[in-house]
Amino acid sequence: MTTIFKNIKELIQVREENISKVSGKEMNILPTIKNAFLVIEKDRIINFGSMDDMPEISSATFVDCTGKMVFPSWCDSHTHIVYAGNREQEFVDRINGLTYEEIANRGGGILNSAKKLQETSEEEIYQQSAKRLKEIISLGTGAVEIKSGYGLTVEAELKMLQVIKKLKENFTIPIKATFLGAHAFPKEYKTNEEAYIDLIINEMLPKVASENLAEFIDVFCESGYFTVKQAERIIHAGKKYGLQPKIHVNQFTSIGGLEAGVRNNALSVDHLEIMTLHDITVLKNSNTMPVALPSCSYFLSIPYTPARKIIDTELPLALATDYNPGSTPSGNMNFVVATACIKMKMTPEESINAATINGAYAMNLSKEVGSITKGKKANFFITKEIPSYGFLPYSFGTNVIETVYVNGQKM
Repeated sequence: MTTIFKNIKELIQVREENISKVSGKEMNILPTIKNAFLVIEKDRIINFGSMDDMPEISSATFVDCTGKMVFPSWCDSHTHIVYAGNREQEFVDRINGLTYEEIANRGGGILNSAKKLQETSEEEIYQQSAKRLKEIISLGTGAVEIKSGYGLTVEAELKMLQVIKKLKENFTIPIKATFLGAHAFPKEYKTNEEAYIDLIINEMLPKVASENLAEFIDVFCESGYFTVKQAERIIHAGKKYGLQPKIHVNQFTSIGGLEAGVRNNALSVDHLEIMTLHDITVLKNSNTMPVALPSCSYFLSIPYTPARKIIDTELPLALATDYNPGSTPSGNMNFVVATACIKMKMTPEESINAATINGAYAMNLSKEVGSITKGKKANFFITKEIPSYGFLPYSFGTNVIETVYVNGQKM
């Protein structure tokens, strides 16, 4: 079936060639077509252009987009949406003066979520997670990465990854799975950290690999969590099973984790709230994508990733939500794009590029999603009538999305 979207006020992120990412000054260039058409067939984009050149296809279904814009779907490359329950009490505790680290030290944080997940059935976790996934799709996300890491036992980590597998089977957007057994040390291993790392390497990883449950491996490399040496040991083990590294780094401190990620050809280094000149230099001439998570900074009241320093050094940057129960209980990429503009001084063009084509790169999905390009998946959203694409981040508290399409199907 062929569908033609006509009279599009502006077609956003149009790429004739299938590029993998944009960097530096290129991030401020957002190619668009005004008064445009878009043709999709089944689940693919097959044509687009100016209305003056719209083809005549008698058997096509037409959708009139007068006054409305079409964006490629958001590509959210960093989420933890498979979890049980919530942590709103910790939210209140932070308001009352406790820090993220203090909450973690008294059994809250990741360990709190791990306890809840271990006590919750796989089916219940799936139902909760599917509800969250439906929500982010309705908000324009058309590709997502989901991490484990709230299990912290062999059984519970595998349970999380099985839920992600089931989500892949039941939803049509591209979903990438990441094994994050190295998210925190369980209480029983606090005085014997190497024993937990042995558990990850010798018991978790072989089962994850044998059941083909993940594409990536991740580590929370941070003061009070996993050291650089520990992170590299886990990453090396994962690479032996064909898992590509991604790594949580520089959220609170710069301890060399970013350099370890680049050294091990990590697909992305994520968080980056604390960046030194050395960290930025290390990223130059690498294939590693820096990923900022501005809604995490917003929620925890911690520094924002220094986007201007990164982009002005001719590096790329991606944006993602970090959707999780403790530090970012939101998967709204529209808010992420707006916050990047408001708090990180990114232009609307830079933010949209970071949330689409560069986000796709951070999931190895550049050939499938992230731009309006012939042959790519027909994953996009149609806005309500808005004056410009800059209105999307400007109107940060308003949902400007009218209709979402995934694989060419209206959701």
